This record gives sequence, C-alpha cells and structure tokens, in this order.
Amino acid sequence: MPELPEVETVMRGMQIALQNGTIKEAIVRRHDLRWRIPADFSQTIKGRRIEGFRRRGKYILMRLSGGMSIIWHLGMSGRVLLDSPTEPLPHEHVVLILQDGKRCGYIDPRRFGMLDLVPTDQEDTYPLLAGMGPEPLEPDFTPKTLLAASKNRRMPIKPFLLVQKVVAGLGNIYVCEALFRAGIAPTMPACNLTAPKARKLAQAIRDVLEEAIEAGGSSLKDYVRPEGGLGYFQHAWRVYGQTGKPCPNCPGTPACSGVQQITQAGRSTFFCPQRQKNG
Repeated sequence: MPELPEVETVMRGMQIALQNGTIKEAIVRRHDLRWRIPADFSQTIKGRRIEGFRRRGKYILMRLSGGMSIIWHLGMSGRVLLDSPTEPLPHEHVVLILQDGKRCGYIDPRRFGMLDLVPTDQEDTYPLLAGMGPEPLEPDFTPKTLLAASKNRRMPIKPFLLVQKVVAGLGNIYVCEALFRAGIAPTMPACNLTAPKARKLAQAIRDVLEEAIEAGGSSLKDYVRPEGGLGYFQHAWRVYGQTGKPCPNCPGTPACSGVQQITQAGRSTFFCPQRQKNG
C-alpha cells in the first residue's frame, strides 16, 4: 500500500499538473470501489475549478470551486496517471478531463481504493479523517505529543506508531526505518518511551519521511509516481526488506547478527537487534 511519502508525491504531481484547471467531464466506469463512488459524482464536479490540494494521512483532498472536495485514497494498488490516454486503460475506473485537454486517470486493479465527495469545510469531520492524529511533518507533531499518546499504552512501539489516531499517515516501511534510526527496539512497550527517546524518534520520523518524499517515494509492486516514473527511496532502505544482510550501522561487529525479521500484529518488522537492543 502506498504510504505517506508516496501519497505526498502523487498529490504534488497532481497539484503541478491540474491546479487551476476546470473539469470539463468526469467519466466513472465503475462505481463499486471499496466504497461506492456517489451516483452524482460526475454531475457534481463538472464545471468546477480545481483550486488546491491537501494531504491528510494517506488521503488526498482535491479542493474544488463551490466549496466541494474530492477525497482520493489509493488503497492497496491504486495509482493516479496524469495525461492518461484517450483509450481506456485496464482497471482505469475514473477519468477527469479538463477543459485544456489534460486527463487524470484513477487506476485500481484490486478496487480497494476510493473516491468520495465532501464539503470542503467538513473535511476534518469526514468519518475516515475524523480523529486522526497529528501530521508528522507539521508543527503539532512533537516529542510531547508522542509521549502523551504513549502513556499507559503497553502495546509494542512498532504497531503503536501505525495507529492513525497516534500519528497520521505512518506505514510499515517508514516506521521500521525510523525506529532503526532512533535506536529503539520495535518490541519496546510504548509506555516505556522516555523524553530523550521521544526526541530521537520524532526527529527520525521526520527525517525518513522527508528523505523519502525527496526521492519520490518507494516503488513497490504497484506504486509508481503519477507521471509514470518510479520512486527510488527503496534503494536507501536500511532495514526494511533487508533480512539477513549486515546492519549498515554496525558492519563487521561480532555481536551483530545482521538485520532480522519478526511479525507484529500481522505485519513484518525489520530491525537490528544490536543497534536497537536498548530501545
């Protein structure tokens, strides 16, 4: 599933290509995605100008004139293709055609994604967005917010960070990478987070996300950037998917057995037991 850096990359690509354009036509070939696209979707957005974009967690909000927003979620395999061809592509369920001829296609083979409409002034109370935690790249995400959220929480820190009410948008790849950088064991109870560890962790989360966005995200099986290119942050992964390889922080150290993999809450966790043993 695309994570925050991938969604941010897609949103920025859409913003560059589509902002200030006017929607001439919206073609919905399938309404039955994870949640049904509203029956009046095409008619509601026709003729509206695209005024801006916002990302909330892993959701993209396309803000239109007249106080409406389109909520986009890429699901497991969804992607946005800018300047999509006139002929329908496989699994291209929605196409926006702008007055200047630009086309924006939403492709989703597994149909786990969604598009919906919401009044712009009600974005934050939309059921899938309400109650989300702070954005990790915005000022209200601080070591203090992490400490407050972790109080009395005995669940391991790794799955704790994946709870969207704790931090918005974090996913498996970047939590593994941030915990490694902060030197915190993924199995540590969240309530054991101290102020010094919270400072290291908050900074590591910001750093890894900013680096991944700069690199255009990580290209997994289905994800590509909206112009069709590949992100390349996967080449900078230090532990994710590196099972059995030497830890990049302690290569050749006799006590280090390399990157290991465990399962937590049904998700794979990658870490270095030597670097992260005192988490």
